[in-house]
This record gives sequence, structure tokens and C-alpha cells, in this order.
Amino acid sequence: MQIDLTDRTALVTGSTQGIGRAIAAALADCGARVAINGRQAGGVEAAIEELRAGAPGRDLVAAAGDVSTAAGAAEVLAVVGDVDVLVNNLGIFGSTPPLEIDDDEWRRYLEVNVLAAVRLIRSTLPGMTARGWGRVLNVASDSAIVIPAEMIHYGVSKTALLGVSRGFAKAAAGTGVTVNSVIAGPTHTGGVERFVYELVDSDLPWDEAQREFMRTHRPQSLLQRLIEPEEIANLVAYLASPLASATTGAAVRVDGGYVDSIVP
Repeated sequence: MQIDLTDRTALVTGSTQGIGRAIAAALADCGARVAINGRQAGGVEAAIEELRAGAPGRDLVAAAGDVSTAAGAAEVLAVVGDVDVLVNNLGIFGSTPPLEIDDDEWRRYLEVNVLAAVRLIRSTLPGMTARGWGRVLNVASDSAIVIPAEMIHYGVSKTALLGVSRGFAKAAAGTGVTVNSVIAGPTHTGGVERFVYELVDSDLPWDEAQREFMRTHRPQSLLQRLIEPEEIANLVAYLASPLASATTGAAVRVDGGYVDSIVP
């Protein structure tokens, strides 16, 4: 299959590293003009430099700003212009005992993981529907369905994101715009490496630590390893393309079989 996103502009939030950067690279390799987003201009420029070193022809735009705030989101959108593909990848996570998560921490997770996505959808969806084509993709998590005891605030925020996706898909019904969520499984990123070492012996070599983490904390995984960011990006690139025109309102899994269900 040929995925062609020529003449499309994509905004990938939180795309200076990890899953977001892999998604940005994949969309750029499909011909899209891709806005790289992060809070700090220096981090955004460094990510663009590295992405262009990997493939000089990538069309990348620096879009620094904190999209978890209304002012930051407006600043980013002013730089990017019309958005054809919105990938809400920005998210925070961390391990905290459930009874120690206070109100402020709950609000922070909902603000960053949910309201930031809602705000950007609200700003970009009207333009997409007016043009008769668009893609909104919200990067969720297996934790949305299998709420982890060690980070229920994160899991609940991702559950909310599934509802956000389904609701806005209904708002875009019949317009040529699709809205979906991507349920990513345990993925190998720098942040996850730090998280793994919070839960297993920090003296273990990485390969052993990863196996121990999957065995003790994610035993449901059929893949039995962490997913690589590029594997998430491959699905996102497909869903962002014209080839996925009949997929909307869906929660599509790329979770390594972690969620024990026969229904996507």
C-alpha cells in the first residue's frame, strides 16, 4: 500500500522524542508537512535537526509551545496554519500510590492528557470539516482499559480520551473527517525506561529489567516485550491516510495483545 500525505499539514504534539517523534518521522516520510511540537524552542530545533539528518527531504516546521494551555495552543496553531492531520500525542505519566494522588495531581493529568487534546480538536475540526477532509488521532493507552493500580490517574485520563475520540467522531459525521484513538501498549521510550526502573531493581541491565517489568507488571502482553515507537507510528500513518477513510470513532489497538479482548 502507498500512503501519500503530500500537500497535507500534520501537527504532532509532544513530538520532540519518543512515540511523538517516531510519528512525526513517519508522517513526514509519507510526504506531509509536519509541525514538531514541544514546550522549549531549543528542544524542538534539536529534534528537527536530528530528524532531517535521518532524511534530509523531510518537510518539518518548528512549533514550540505548551499546548496544555490555551495561550500555548493558540501560539502553536498560529505558526502551523491549517491543520489536516492532528495527532494528540502529548501526555504525562508516572507511578503514584492511589491514595496519595491529591486533587492538584488529578487536575494536572486531566489538563495535560485530556483537555489539551479537546482544545486542539475544537480549534482545528471546523477547518477540516469545511475543507471536507481531515484526520484526528488521539494517542491513548492500554491503561485506558486495564487501569494500572500504580497510576490510576493516568489510566483514567486515557479512558476519558477514548470518550473524547468517539464523541468528536460523531460531531464530524459525514464530513470526510475521521476521529480515532490509538491504544498504544507498553512502549520503549526514555520515559518508560525510567518508569521501569522505578518498579524493578535499578541495578539490572536494561534487557533484564525490561523482561522483569513485563513478567511482573505487564504479564498480559502477548508480545512479551516493549513495543518500539516506530511500530506505533506505522499504525498512526495508516490511520492518517486516505486509505483509512472508513475507520472513524474507533479505538484501534497496537498494544502487543496486552488488552485481553477479542473486540478492538
